[in-house]
Amino acid sequence: MTPQQINNPLHGKTLEFIVTSLVESLGWDVLGERINIRCFQNEPSVKSSLKFLRKTPWARKAVETLYLDIQKNNHP
Repeated sequence: MTPQQINNPLHGKTLEFIVTSLVESLGWDVLGERINIRCFQNEPSVKSSLKFLRKTPWARKAVETLYLDIQKNNHP
């Protein structure tokens, strides 16, 4: 493991894992309110979300940031 990865809280977590975790903890409605992207608001699914997030760096960053914020608040 490189020194960069030791301090990377997303290391080993797939985008699918992150999206699924957010949906389980927040639900699609809240997720769509927190991150204003259509794939979370209009007929949401993990598959369509992953397709969009893999092509859209700013949206992926927003999802990863929200995931980290939730993890930080749930685990002091």
